[in-house]
Amino acid sequence: MNGTPQGTPGQGTGLTPNIASLLSYICMPITSIVFVLVEKENVDIKFHAWQGTIFGVGYILFILALQILAAILGAIWSILGIIVGFFVPIVGLAAFVIWIVCLIKAYQGERWKIHYIGDIAAKKAGI
Repeated sequence: MNGTPQGTPGQGTGLTPNIASLLSYICMPITSIVFVLVEKENVDIKFHAWQGTIFGVGYILFILALQILAAILGAIWSILGIIVGFFVPIVGLAAFVIWIVCLIKAYQGERWKIHYIGDIAAKKAGI
């Protein structure tokens, strides 16, 4: 947490930091990109915006790659496509759990770091 009280509106958004941080995760990566572009002062909001952007884009690319791999392997031998395709909902469920934790922690004003992604987000936010 920085020195900004939770009830003080952010400079770029006019929202309280916990609400702006929460909104960064609502419709990733779209809302998080908006907060990356708009918020210039509050490091907590910037951290959550960057983490939401990296997580959202990374999730989309990973699922897309898994589905392409499943299609290619399925064309070679159908059981391989089924096996790889089985991991898509597992990854989706894991991402959903991480997303819920991010929402809760952001609303509580905590900087909960997703492994590896959180360190990149902290660096981008200037922490």
